[in-house]
Amino acid sequence: MPNGLIWGLLAAFLVAALVTAYLTFIFVRSVVASFGKPSEDIASAPQAPLAEEAPLDPRDLNVPMQLNDGPEAKPWDGNERVNILLMGLDYRDWEIGEGPSRTDTIMLVTVDPGSRSAALLSIPRDLWVNIPGYDYGKINTAYFLGEAYQEPGGGPGLAIRTVEELLDIQIHFYAQVDFSAFERFIDEIGGIEVNVPEEIEVDPIGPGNTVVLQPGLQTLDGPVSLAYARSRNTFGSDFDRAQRQQQVIMAVRDRILSLDILKTLIQKSPILYRELASGVNTNMTLQQVISLSWTASQIPMESIRRQVIDLNVVVEDYSWDGQQILRPIPEEILKLRDEIFTSTGLPAPATPSAAANPAEMRQAENATVSVLNGTYVAGLASRTREYLISQDVNVTVTDNALEAYDYTTLIDYSGKIYTQQYLVELLNIQPSQVFNQYDPNSEVDIAILLGNDWAESNPMP
Repeated sequence: MPNGLIWGLLAAFLVAALVTAYLTFIFVRSVVASFGKPSEDIASAPQAPLAEEAPLDPRDLNVPMQLNDGPEAKPWDGNERVNILLMGLDYRDWEIGEGPSRTDTIMLVTVDPGSRSAALLSIPRDLWVNIPGYDYGKINTAYFLGEAYQEPGGGPGLAIRTVEELLDIQIHFYAQVDFSAFERFIDEIGGIEVNVPEEIEVDPIGPGNTVVLQPGLQTLDGPVSLAYARSRNTFGSDFDRAQRQQQVIMAVRDRILSLDILKTLIQKSPILYRELASGVNTNMTLQQVISLSWTASQIPMESIRRQVIDLNVVVEDYSWDGQQILRPIPEEILKLRDEIFTSTGLPAPATPSAAANPAEMRQAENATVSVLNGTYVAGLASRTREYLISQDVNVTVTDNALEAYDYTTLIDYSGKIYTQQYLVELLNIQPSQVFNQYDPNSEVDIAILLGNDWAESNPMP
């Protein structure tokens, strides 16, 4: 069992452009440097100094951030809707340490790059469901059974299959994060602002730490934020707690997306990244996290739905052995699923015609592009510039790269995902050679570094 309380809240930040999003965007600078790729020629503005730390091993970019016996991820092309299961293990089980834990928190996140929308669905731990291979039981026991009986993919694998059967959807990834990383990051960003709806007593981890929060806007540190999200001390119990968990996630999103914190994250990114990554357990690769987080960071607040499986779609009941359970109303559960996990159930994007037409969306991005010659073929950058201009690409800079490249590489500095996708297809760039590196001071939105693969084979006249 992993050390420390595994908590699903921080994992949600992976798809909400929060912790890993900004840390990894900035930290890709180290990855690029470790490959010997130049950056000064395409980002002229000075960069904030990084903390002294060894560069990230670029091989880690495409390795799932989990143990070898974890569940395999479902294929995802980066353009279709993606679903991620977030899980936090029961703190009481972890504290006793007598075997596998049950899940204390289950949340499903969906992101639709096409409509630039997302949704969070909280699933109560007492939901009575069929657990594949184990008959009916509370959904929070699926993880326990998967670990105890060494099911394929362990606890995460069986939990994924259980939720897939409940909602009749495909889950591509899962994520768990150590609670200490959550608390540390909240403290590093100076806390979060949460509008507490009513007086509530919360208990941060450890003895004698009880805090009474008053109604109104409060600034919470890491331990209190976690305790607020975990607390059941209100009339609605688990249903209220699910709402608080989502409230905390969105509060962190707001804090990270505020410009005043970005410089701090850049300066601390190597140290924070390593500390947080050591607590992450997910079948996503770092490259997938970067790509997904970049997409999620472009989603406006009004296009993020938040729902809870509550008393509108379940019936309070007792199981055959006397357990208090929540029995799903199948048709209502499926209605809720359709509202959340289909594009029609989400708010319309700001520019619906562009969302439906990638070419129009690409034109709306109006991205500037640099072309740098990373080969020994004279004039290749200029020829490629003329070709790209003929394909309606706004090339504003051409030059020679500082070193030679075997493979053409794309670096996106501003999240122009439609232009990025268009250039990847147009130049046949390999997925491993696409990097997202947030830099608001870059002189271009996207940089293309031409490699020998393009020099040897291209469609240019």
